[in-house]
Amino acid sequence: MTSALSSAASTIPAQAAAPAVAEFAVAEFFAGIGLARLGLERAGFKVMWANDLDPQKQDMYVRHFPGSDDHYRLQDIREIAGDIDGSSVPTGVCVAWASFPCTDLSLAGGRSGLAGQHSSTFWDFTDVVEAMGRRDGAMPPIVALENVNGFATSHKGADMKAAIKRLTDLGYWADVVTLDARRFVPQSRPRLFLIASRLPQPPADERRNTELRPSWLDHALDDPDLRTHRTLLPEPPAMKTTGWTALVDADDDPHVDWWDEQRVVKFTSQLSDINRARVDALRAEPEASYRTAYRRTRGGVPAWEIRGDDVAGCLRTARGGSSKQAVVRMQKGEPLKVRWMTAREYAKLMGAGDYVLPDNRNQSIMGFGDAVCVDAVAWLAQHYLRPLLAGALR
Repeated sequence: MTSALSSAASTIPAQAAAPAVAEFAVAEFFAGIGLARLGLERAGFKVMWANDLDPQKQDMYVRHFPGSDDHYRLQDIREIAGDIDGSSVPTGVCVAWASFPCTDLSLAGGRSGLAGQHSSTFWDFTDVVEAMGRRDGAMPPIVALENVNGFATSHKGADMKAAIKRLTDLGYWADVVTLDARRFVPQSRPRLFLIASRLPQPPADERRNTELRPSWLDHALDDPDLRTHRTLLPEPPAMKTTGWTALVDADDDPHVDWWDEQRVVKFTSQLSDINRARVDALRAEPEASYRTAYRRTRGGVPAWEIRGDDVAGCLRTARGGSSKQAVVRMQKGEPLKVRWMTAREYAKLMGAGDYVLPDNRNQSIMGFGDAVCVDAVAWLAQHYLRPLLAGALR
């Protein structure tokens, strides 16, 4: 491990009297639009190489990270696994990050698990990691996986155990934590992070059923046939219960497009009694309130469901009628107003409010709906990945 760490660490200039930090090299697999990169960079990591197969996401990535077109590999992971020498994956990588597809693991998908067409790319990713070891003489010290919480329960937990076993067969020990974006931004977005390392195990957390490791992770973490470890970490921030109203774009923002009266009437007609009462209560308040809403289909009948709290629902890609999130404005003495959420609001809810957006709104929504919250990655990188590499957790 020493050679990988020493070759990837360098000193960068201090900013605003902050102490200089070492940059650790990262290869970002399934990079999408680069939100994991934004989080990792906050902790002093440097993404040296990125990969995805979606040209629309690559377009957004390159727009936001000037000069990244020289290291963003637009290629199927399966092809990279078969040609590690020609893939341009750099040597001296400290972290191999993979936000591999959740399609077959999420409740919205077919739940085919790691055998599914999309999520099975996990195996191809680990083939790349193994090939990096053959080429470089050592595999990356850390492998970090990000996916939906459904990864832990897919096929009654067998899929996550199989993933851990594959990594332990490669010489890694594994830890699993769950972090909700709502600890950092007003969006409900729970995600699972599997951290695998070949470095010495840091002090262990002997507790059970914690915020980071609820009891539904015990089936994997306590499996005697797997090499697992619960690393002692600080408590994450408390869940946010407010913040969405303060985050929304101004009513007169040029990208805000309120629906016409006829469409609002149709929206109101598709509210249940519970949701209608929620609207009526907020319309009695003197201050403007904003809530998010999803359109569901129950028994073949479309219905709008409005969140009761000042937190946005989980952002999704723009596939299907229920995936698009609407914004509802309510205030005493004012007409009910409804619109689709803007691309900038998507960016804010992912912790990337200053992201360079393309002109195409759907392109942005697809990119952000498929991504990981910047702040969640930054917290994990600052409190786990970087101290682990630096030996500071001991």
